[in-house]
Amino acid sequence: MAETLPSGLFTGREAFSQLVRDVFEGAAREGWPEIILSDATFEDWPLRERAVVESLHAWSASGRRMILLANRYDEVVRLHARFVGWRRTWDHIIDCRVSRTLSPADFPSAIWSKHWYLRRMDPRHGNGVCGDDPERLVALREFLDEIILNSSAGFPASTLGL
Repeated sequence: MAETLPSGLFTGREAFSQLVRDVFEGAAREGWPEIILSDATFEDWPLRERAVVESLHAWSASGRRMILLANRYDEVVRLHARFVGWRRTWDHIIDCRVSRTLSPADFPSAIWSKHWYLRRMDPRHGNGVCGDDPERLVALREFLDEIILNSSAGFPASTLGL
């Protein structure tokens, strides 16, 4: 799995955005069962793009699960209307978590699946590393699990009022 995704260093915001697009397309094509997305705010992710949401919709089959982990979701709501609509439709497979144990500057910007990972080491400039190295996959999952354990539910699919 993840044969079409690269391994190694990536540099720049456009390279990062293209990798995010490619990940969702590959996840849909290959049927990844679980994906974790982590970022302090997701403000510079290409989640507003039609192609990204179409790939996510194609990925959203039976047995799929996604965890979103953020410091806050106000930028997602403000900037990514298509993604917010998709999230509302697929609420039953998406677990959105908020963790304020790390500062936004220290919050991991990452994608994890059991097949492939991406980690931005320098989110400001869009630089990072990606691949399918088993040791890095395990280390990233353990790091994200620790944050998830210290998080709470957030970013509800809808707001109910009285």
